[in-house]
Amino acid sequence: MFESLQRLDGSILLFIQEFLRNPVMTPIMKFITTLGNGGMIWILLALLLLALPKTRRVGCMVTAALLGTLLINNILLKNLIARTRPYEVIASLTYLVKTPTDFSFPSGHAGSSFSAACIMFRRLPGKYGVPALLLAVLISLSRLYVGVHYPSDVLFGVVSGIAISYGAEVIVEKIFPAKG
Repeated sequence: MFESLQRLDGSILLFIQEFLRNPVMTPIMKFITTLGNGGMIWILLALLLLALPKTRRVGCMVTAALLGTLLINNILLKNLIARTRPYEVIASLTYLVKTPTDFSFPSGHAGSSFSAACIMFRRLPGKYGVPALLLAVLISLSRLYVGVHYPSDVLFGVVSGIAISYGAEVIVEKIFPAKG
């Protein structure tokens, strides 16, 4: 079963490389993928939310979610599973960004993006939550476009990010119950 998944993952990446990469989209996708490096865009948004009294509770939830994805996805699962990056396995796959130094599974970009964006989507007005969710989708897809993750890495990152976002909400609600 794992071999079938590996073949499917590889076929999707080669399809993206062959039919979707182009001179217009490549610089855009490279920029989008860098927004997710180290979860930096989400950390900055969390700090902004923490700085504003009306959104401080949401900022606490986003911070908890980012810490959760760091611990679960990046520290625990990446090192436990130790999946090799796709460009190291698929000879004809070209990657477009600086070589990542960690393992491939799960996608940290997808996990952090969805853990933060889902909380923002659920807890903030749509004019903030919808763009956050759209950015999370774009960052996640960019990891496939630039050739540094398998689709299953990104899919698991998305699923784990969503799950961690709910967990972060519950934890913050337990520690800091809502007033009134």
